[in-house]
Amino acid sequence: MIANTVVGVPRETVVGERRVALVPKVVERLRARGLEVVVEPGAGAGALIPDESYARAGATLGDPWSADVVVKVAPPGRDEIGRLRRGSVLVGFLAPLTDPDGVRALADAGVTGFAVESVPRISRAQSMDALSSQANVAGYRAALLAAEHLTRFFPMLTTAAGTVPPAKVLVLGAGVAGLQALATARRLGAHTTGYDVRPEVAEQVRSVGSQWLDLGIEAAGSGGYARALTDAEREEQQRQLSRAITGFDVVITTALVPGRTAPTLVTDEAVKGMRPGSVVIDLAGESGGNCELSEPGAVVVAHGVTIAAPLNLPAAMPEHASELYARNVAALLELLVDAEGALALDFADEVVAGACVTREEP
Repeated sequence: MIANTVVGVPRETVVGERRVALVPKVVERLRARGLEVVVEPGAGAGALIPDESYARAGATLGDPWSADVVVKVAPPGRDEIGRLRRGSVLVGFLAPLTDPDGVRALADAGVTGFAVESVPRISRAQSMDALSSQANVAGYRAALLAAEHLTRFFPMLTTAAGTVPPAKVLVLGAGVAGLQALATARRLGAHTTGYDVRPEVAEQVRSVGSQWLDLGIEAAGSGGYARALTDAEREEQQRQLSRAITGFDVVITTALVPGRTAPTLVTDEAVKGMRPGSVVIDLAGESGGNCELSEPGAVVVAHGVTIAAPLNLPAAMPEHASELYARNVAALLELLVDAEGALALDFADEVVAGACVTREEP
């Protein structure tokens, strides 16, 4: 009889990381597939999930590092890589484009690594798309931060003292985070406008009730991302954006190019042209920032404008962020095991092959 595959869930140790890779409901789902789950005591504390909830779901509390498969949120540190068993599997955010040394360390340790950010963006893999699930959280939170920092109302208010017009919100980048930011800002009552260099997303911007800002610059790329602009395109984009930005109370930026420094979209000149009390929320801070004046992880004021570049926003909403991420992880795990729950890595499968960044050869 083949022993059940054991999945280990360690406690995240990165400062500020409150998410956990699996939640009790998903543990029950994996147990029904024949998998055993070992959770490190305290792993769910940041997401307000007590150890007892995992135990009731059928998990064992103990050392997760000797498991057949270890699932994480943040990329593992070097000491954590040293705790992984040779021949084991690691699933999580592994930063293959920005931390090649970490990926190399996993390979040297004989660990087969599956990076959730490398899951192909195809229809069959939508349930495993952790980038999108966490971007939804970030986009939602970004709109709330903007409302918190803005010195003006978001919605139009009609009062005995007169009518206050709605805030004008511009979102740069119409990916998952950008669309969620637009939708949330609109639910808060703002007048919303979206911009992206990919013209095909204009209809998606309109579908959430927002206007489309057309600058006449197109840069559609692959995998749902924009390509890097040429120098001439970048110069023209910044010129037109700087002029457009001055008419908005809030600018939320979400533009990223995988493996590269985030493009600068909001210049010092553009910020200077905004009304005092306006707000810029820069969601690209971890990749250098879309705003020229951003300080990653900090809130600064320049020219009377508040500029926030928060890091790891999904961790600020650990309960739902963990729940969504756990579903993504479970969907990927179910692809890595057979009908009896035994580990069966099929590298002929494009999702398995695409997500794999290190592989222990037999």
